[in-house]
Amino acid sequence: MSTAVNIIVGSHVWVEDPAEAWIDGKVTKITGQEAEIETFSLKKVVAKLSNVYPKDMEAPAGGVDDMTKLSYLHEPGVLQNLRTRYELNEIYTYTGNILIAINPFQKLPHLYDSHMMEEYKGAPFGELSPHVFAVADVSYRAMIKDGKSNSILVSGESGAGKTETTKMLMRYLAYLGGRKVTEGRTVEQQVLESNPVLEAFGNAKTVRNNNSSRFGKFVEIQFDKHGRISGAAIKTYLLERSRVCQINDPERNYHCFYLLCAAPQGEIEKYKLGSPKSFHYLNQSKCYELGDVNDAHEYLATRRAMDIVGISKGEQEAIFRVIAAILHLGNVEFTKGKDIDSSVLKDDKAKFHLKMTAELLRCDSVGLEDALCKRVMITPEEIIKRSLDPLSAAVSRDGLAKTLYSRLFDWLVEKINVSIGQDRTSKNLIGVLDIYGFESFKNNSFEQFCINFTNEKLQQHFNQHVFKMEQEEYTKEAIDWSYIEFVDNQDVLDLIEKKPGGIVALLDEACMFPKSTHETFSNKLYQTFKNHKRFVKPKLSRTDFTIAHYAGEVQYQSNQFLDKNKDYVVPEHQDLLGESTCPFVAGLFPPIAEESPKSSKFSSIGSRFKLQLQQLMETLSATEPRYIRCVKPNNQLKPAIFENVNILQQLRCGGVLEAIRISCAGYPTRRPFFEFVNRFGLLAPEALTGCDDEKVTCEKILQKKGIKGYQIGKTKVFLRAGQMAELDARRTEVLSSAAKTIQKRIRTHIAHKQFIETRKASAVIQSFCRGRLACKRFDQLRRITAAIKIEKHFRRYRASKAYSSLRMSAIKVQAAVRALKARKEFKVQKQTKAIIKIQTRWRGHRSSSHYKRLKKGAIVTQCRWRGKLARRELRKRKMAARETGALKKAKDKLEKQLEDLTWRLQLEKRFRADLEEAKAIEAQKFQNSLEALQKKLAEANATVVKEKEAARKAIQEAPPVVQEKEVIIEDTKRIESLMKEVNSLKTLLDSEKQQSASLQKKYAESQECSEERRRKLEDSENKVQQLQDSLSRLEEKLQNLESENKVFRQQAVSMTPNKFLLRSKSILQRSDSGHLYADTKPQALDLHSVSMNQRDLSELDDKPQKSLNEKQVENQELLIKCIAQHIGFLGDRPIAACIIYKCLIQWRSFEVERTTVFDRIIQTIGQAIEKSQDNNDILAYWLSNASTLLLLLQHTLKASGATAGLGPQRRRSSATLFGRANNSFRGVPQGVNLPFVNGNLSALDAVSQVEAKYPALLFKQQLTAYVEKIYGMIRDNLKKEISPLLGLCIQAPRTSRASLVKGASRSVNNAAQQALIAHWQGIVKSLRDFLNTLKTNHVPPFLVRKIFTQIFSFINVQLFNSLLLRRECCSFSNGEYVKAGLAELKDWCYNATDEYAGTAWEELKHIRQAIGFLVIHQKPKKTLEEISRGLCPVLSVQQLYRISTMYWDDKYGTHSVSPDVISSMRVMMTEENNAISNSFLLDDDSRHTTGKGEMLFTWTVNQL
Repeated sequence: MSTAVNIIVGSHVWVEDPAEAWIDGKVTKITGQEAEIETFSLKKVVAKLSNVYPKDMEAPAGGVDDMTKLSYLHEPGVLQNLRTRYELNEIYTYTGNILIAINPFQKLPHLYDSHMMEEYKGAPFGELSPHVFAVADVSYRAMIKDGKSNSILVSGESGAGKTETTKMLMRYLAYLGGRKVTEGRTVEQQVLESNPVLEAFGNAKTVRNNNSSRFGKFVEIQFDKHGRISGAAIKTYLLERSRVCQINDPERNYHCFYLLCAAPQGEIEKYKLGSPKSFHYLNQSKCYELGDVNDAHEYLATRRAMDIVGISKGEQEAIFRVIAAILHLGNVEFTKGKDIDSSVLKDDKAKFHLKMTAELLRCDSVGLEDALCKRVMITPEEIIKRSLDPLSAAVSRDGLAKTLYSRLFDWLVEKINVSIGQDRTSKNLIGVLDIYGFESFKNNSFEQFCINFTNEKLQQHFNQHVFKMEQEEYTKEAIDWSYIEFVDNQDVLDLIEKKPGGIVALLDEACMFPKSTHETFSNKLYQTFKNHKRFVKPKLSRTDFTIAHYAGEVQYQSNQFLDKNKDYVVPEHQDLLGESTCPFVAGLFPPIAEESPKSSKFSSIGSRFKLQLQQLMETLSATEPRYIRCVKPNNQLKPAIFENVNILQQLRCGGVLEAIRISCAGYPTRRPFFEFVNRFGLLAPEALTGCDDEKVTCEKILQKKGIKGYQIGKTKVFLRAGQMAELDARRTEVLSSAAKTIQKRIRTHIAHKQFIETRKASAVIQSFCRGRLACKRFDQLRRITAAIKIEKHFRRYRASKAYSSLRMSAIKVQAAVRALKARKEFKVQKQTKAIIKIQTRWRGHRSSSHYKRLKKGAIVTQCRWRGKLARRELRKRKMAARETGALKKAKDKLEKQLEDLTWRLQLEKRFRADLEEAKAIEAQKFQNSLEALQKKLAEANATVVKEKEAARKAIQEAPPVVQEKEVIIEDTKRIESLMKEVNSLKTLLDSEKQQSASLQKKYAESQECSEERRRKLEDSENKVQQLQDSLSRLEEKLQNLESENKVFRQQAVSMTPNKFLLRSKSILQRSDSGHLYADTKPQALDLHSVSMNQRDLSELDDKPQKSLNEKQVENQELLIKCIAQHIGFLGDRPIAACIIYKCLIQWRSFEVERTTVFDRIIQTIGQAIEKSQDNNDILAYWLSNASTLLLLLQHTLKASGATAGLGPQRRRSSATLFGRANNSFRGVPQGVNLPFVNGNLSALDAVSQVEAKYPALLFKQQLTAYVEKIYGMIRDNLKKEISPLLGLCIQAPRTSRASLVKGASRSVNNAAQQALIAHWQGIVKSLRDFLNTLKTNHVPPFLVRKIFTQIFSFINVQLFNSLLLRRECCSFSNGEYVKAGLAELKDWCYNATDEYAGTAWEELKHIRQAIGFLVIHQKPKKTLEEISRGLCPVLSVQQLYRISTMYWDDKYGTHSVSPDVISSMRVMMTEENNAISNSFLLDDDSRHTTGKGEMLFTWTVNQL
């Protein structure tokens, strides 16, 4: 696989490592045939060149999906590729047509959902990513196409995922071949439900796995001639029977024994069981329990599984009685008897177990003891009964136990097959083989020998298949392969099974001799095979032997080979158990033929094993094989752990490395021409110039480099082992030379640049020094200038200071003089002011004294005069007090007047209450004023009473004269004020009387007005009554004439549209003769002529009247004939829809309870679209007419009372379909141009809404269904048209490297660019033609927008799913290609305008963002936040992870996102998987839309 000459210093290589199997490093030194390698852990390793393998430094970062594409097909390359893909959760990898499946030990639901099955259905093998579905699909397709059965061989060690892989295979086959349901369960479900039963009785703990299958299972999925599943069957092979009696530590026996020991206490007591430690067949090993398994729960689960597969309770009890009997049988021990070579039961314990065995098997205990301890020999003279020694009796006991268990297992398999349902007439089947893999332990016994023998047989079959595939590949590429040698393992098989000198034959021969031991058997092997290259005698052992298998050497311990191989068929056992009273046990031992001799016949497990293996190989040879190799990445059974040594061993055991050796024997390296040219074109640049044939270019490159033994196929270059490394070495030399040239140029450039920089630096230093000198000179001049300036300022300061001192002295003198003068003037002014103030005070005192004297004299005079007047007034008051009675009378008079006024006011109030409401406010004001007057009067009365009391007290208690004067004065004033109030009240009373009079006058006038109005109201009521009487009489007349009106109406129905239909007939005649054009005059189809009814009636009066039914039939025939033709459009109006609508309105078909016209219209539409399902032009025509007619019906029809008779479901559907659009046609969508739309609503307003009967509503529902059906057919036709192009648009066509080299013409590049986007232009052309068709037929724009929205959603789903499933599509150049195609779609949307394209462009958001991620630069610098929030906000974490791990840059060689981002995505996916499992694939929701009844009218309501 490699040659030493290809390794040079600087090469990256793989070297062996004890811990990691292989580690990579770089060659630092080569000494002779040894190389010193520095690993990436900075460790120095010295290895021979023959043990060093080259490493491909240009391998894709995400690995390759098919390992035949590896540049170096060797162990470390295979291991590294598997590791890389496993770290990206890519658990499947091809090796040719072999699938390697690595168990992820975690759920990956996105790999197995229905979307994934849909993607792999019918896909060519190898086109999509490796998957178990791809293997199942190619097997199914091959079976259907070739009519030959196929088989899928699933192998691997325990825990590698064989059972889960088998489940996925059967699930996918059921998906392809339909599902046959038996008793509510599908075939694959029944097969899977049988697994717990088979695992309980056929699985056991081994050294490497706790649940290892100790038998081979071949599941046949049977198909009928139509490719549908018709049945299934399970065949078991090679059950490890010896395990029942002998096990090694730390293994366990079959699970069922331990499950029964952990059964409920009642069953344990019934079977007299105990701990597994108490049974000989179980205590040979110290392992009794499994850490993570509860045997008690597993026992109940097994019983439930047996119920599911159809095993009855009685049969279950019998099964576990047999299991318990085997355990008791193992405890039956023997010792020497009294006679020579005889045996008896050892003790009472043995007798107890023998008795329990007999009870459980329902046989005679004495007969059982004789069958174990004695043998019957038949001679011609007599029948001899011979006793057996204890050892022979124990062998007889173990033989009975193995026979019982083997037949019980066979019965279980047969029962399961009966439950599943086997189709014995089926000729086509797909078999899935699940069998144990190669085993090599520290101690290997007879079981490992048989298992490895099986795997040798399967490996030979596998090698033949691989070699056959190699031959097919070479034949396909038309290369010479006659000298290639086939790697075969027939010598190992001859060593094991050849007769008479094979190991199995020698083992059977040794078992037939009673005195043979394992030492004699081993010596026989040593003597027979001492010169065999596959047989090795160990140096430190006398009984062990080693066989060099294909997977490596295995050393076997032969000390138990003889015991485990013996399997006697004892007639005594057959007779004893055949006569058991238990039907189940008796059924396991059916009676043998009469002619069979009743003597012991030797039978060995090895020979039986070989026979079953031969049958299995015959079955596999009759089928076309497929291989799946399951690999367990670690022994901890945990995710994300990849153990190199463990996996490498499994690859060897699984034959994968053997297949690689077969490939290496021929041409292990195969490269397509374009890849070879891209990689090695630099070795011969002249071969690339002027040559467009890549095949010729490849041959020139190989010839120039002197490569011998290669082959040039039709599409690939085939290289022998080591030639790829040689080419890479040459390529490395060229690149190294180029690198040295580049380094020389770079170093020259750097030295020149340094010189330039040094020269520039010296100039800078010089300029700096000169600048410093100039700065110093400048500083000196500046200091001199500063000194001069300081002197100047100092002198100025000194002069200024002298001047300021002199000036301040002068100011101080002036201030003192002026202050002295001011103080003198202030003193004079102060004296003058004091004099004036003294004069003023004196003059004021003098005037005040004079005034006080005058005032005092005036007051005295006034007092005397006022006293005189007071005495005079007192006398008058005393006289008035005597006249109190007169005052009381006056008071009574006033009270009487007040009562009179009150009575009058109340009367006025009653009058005003009867007046109209307009005078209510004035009456309220009058009432308020009256209450105020009453209050004032009450206050006046109270005042009078108080004054009288005060006068009385004044008279009785005569105060002094002065006080009397004051009292008299006060009383007099009070009286005067009261008199004034009385006078004012009188005046107010007079004014109120005047107002009352005016109010009475107005009340009289209003009463007269109201009386007049009352008379008019009575007259109006009389007129209304008369009108009501007239109306009732008219209603009676109307009811009397209703029957006559119905008759006249029916006559009008038959006669009215006659002339209209005659015109339609003339239109049909003209259309038949080819004279109907789109520019027909509108007068020819005036659908709203009102006068035509009268003309038709007058014309028909002269003709003989036909019967009503004949008229209806004739008119309907004419209408159906009219609409059945493609009569086109009048302007942008669909003529057929308008004709149907007008006829139905004028015939009043919506109001009748029974009619056939609706059914005939629907039938006509249905026939038209059924004949033209693929003609989008016809479908668009009917979609336009049907949608227009539906909109007209929606405006015209309304639900009537007749719909009450409908069922609740029918009423509810009508409400949901049509109820929400009743008032939505005032703004009809643009494009639905009808005669009553766009400026002319009078015609439609003239047609009032009609109460629709049941036929009309049913017609509208049927019409809705047809609109949806036509819509779906048009959309699906476009999908079918563009689907083939979408498959070509996701991946860019490969272009020749030679066409892109320097010197190619611009026209060639332009032609290449046009060829690249040809498929996209095909899609755009289909969309453009489709849009023109819809426009020509005037389909409403809102329907057009919805169609294109769903089409673009379909494009998005198909492109995005294909991108995620095909790694070759996730490249930089392919992203640029798809981006250019999406730009074509964007231009189409722009040209189509929003009226028709709508939001279709937004539906491509997933593929747009995915492509944007592929073509963005500097991906490693992007964070997860920037990617998920900014760049790809729509994509999920699973989708981003998938694209990130599959991305590869074939243009610039850049890397994907950083490992930290990948780790963050993996953590987020793990968290999301715990919550909910989502697929990373998209679902095409558009195909489910047409099933919704409200779809179109929901759109209509939204648009309107």
